[in-house]
Amino acid sequence: MICAGKGSFQAALVLLSVAHLSAALKCVCQLCDTHVCETAADGACWSSVMLIDGKEEVDKSCLSPSEMKGQVFCYSSANVSKRNCCFTDFCNNETLRLLPERPSEEPDRSRWQLLVAILVPSSLLCVVLALGALLLRGHRCTYSRANKQDPEEPLDDQMLMSPDRSLKDLIYDMSTSGSGSGLPLLVQRTIARTIVLQENIGKGRFGEVWRGKWRGEDVAVKIFSSRDERSWFREAEIYQTIMLRHENILGFIAADNKDSGSWTQLWLVSEYHEHGSLFDYLNRYTVSVDGMIVLALSIASGLAHLHMEIIGTQGKPAIAHRDLKSKNVLVKKNGTAAIADLGLAVKHDSSTNTIDMPPNSRVGTKRYMAPEILDETINMVNFESFKRVDIYALGLVFWELARRCCVQGLHEDFQLPYYDLVPSDPSVEDMRKVVCEQKLRPNIPNQWQSCEALRVMGRLMRECWYVSPAARLTALRVKKTVSQLSVIKDVKD
Repeated sequence: MICAGKGSFQAALVLLSVAHLSAALKCVCQLCDTHVCETAADGACWSSVMLIDGKEEVDKSCLSPSEMKGQVFCYSSANVSKRNCCFTDFCNNETLRLLPERPSEEPDRSRWQLLVAILVPSSLLCVVLALGALLLRGHRCTYSRANKQDPEEPLDDQMLMSPDRSLKDLIYDMSTSGSGSGLPLLVQRTIARTIVLQENIGKGRFGEVWRGKWRGEDVAVKIFSSRDERSWFREAEIYQTIMLRHENILGFIAADNKDSGSWTQLWLVSEYHEHGSLFDYLNRYTVSVDGMIVLALSIASGLAHLHMEIIGTQGKPAIAHRDLKSKNVLVKKNGTAAIADLGLAVKHDSSTNTIDMPPNSRVGTKRYMAPEILDETINMVNFESFKRVDIYALGLVFWELARRCCVQGLHEDFQLPYYDLVPSDPSVEDMRKVVCEQKLRPNIPNQWQSCEALRVMGRLMRECWYVSPAARLTALRVKKTVSQLSVIKDVKD
């Protein structure tokens, strides 16, 4: 009986240990109603302090396992930000400080003398030991410094890349030999810290967009406000998803947090496209039938790649954009398009059938919202719902594009969808009345029937706009239809 009792006790200890390892991690959360949040056992508790306009602002919350994989959330910046990640219950119940506290009285001189007497010999000994270790290890020390270097120290880019390498070379090597999930973190930081900003080219949802120069090459730099740290991290995380890189998705280069002196700038560096967004491009230019087909095919191709799940060890989850519009599509120099701004995107984990939602309640741009979002009937637990929302918005982008197609010298002025039915800055209620109650859609002109390409595009739009989400086309079907249109056009020519 005694032995049996002892065995049962040991078994109970084992079960308790296993339960502890797999249990959720509890953390202090300032933004939660209960002031407590939970994350998986392989997540972390997070505390952060930032200097904004000379004042310290503190944040405490949970980090999910996916956020931990991003490698950037736990890094601090000298003087203006400090972050800490820890891994036990409520371990973030501490207050990080940036500004030094003023001493209440002058320290005693004898204490300083004692400290000097202890620290000087110790420091000299450390220097001697460090020099000895440096000589002994040789080149291995370089690797060690590269992995343990303070993020705010200047990085030796010669150690990471040769000076004659272009961005295209770096990205190509990363795409073919690596996981396809982004450049190594140290390379990203080296690139970001040697960029010279040239001009402000626009404002986005979370901050400004600049054109910058890196080794003579143009890059786009999206600078987030320090208050939007999670939005910056989320977009960088999505862009670095394994196997995401595609010719019709904006090419991500680097993410970094940079000190500007009194606040932290959060940088997202990407390829630069001088034509700007499709919205800007269509405002300035008309497009030929060929040009319309090329743009439509490339947009559909980019969206199809986003939506597609790739199975395998180097696989890719299915991703839904959730804010597709002409302002979030960039026009490249060769006349094709690239989908940008993935800050609101959601990822689907098919193995667990879970949706990785961003920590952002925003659901897109009101003018482009699908009927099921406007009337709040969308099924939030079914990932297909989010893909169908993208398809509805794709139909609206195609409508904007087709209006600017010049056939026999005829074209229409650029307009946003529903320009004639809602105010310039419509509310959700304005859109709901038009789209859900009246079931109206943008007008498809009769003259489109005289051009086969425009006729097909008009039919595609209607099949993207169905009230029933399940009846809408898939991105792959749209891509195939437009590519067939391209083949027909080539045969006729």
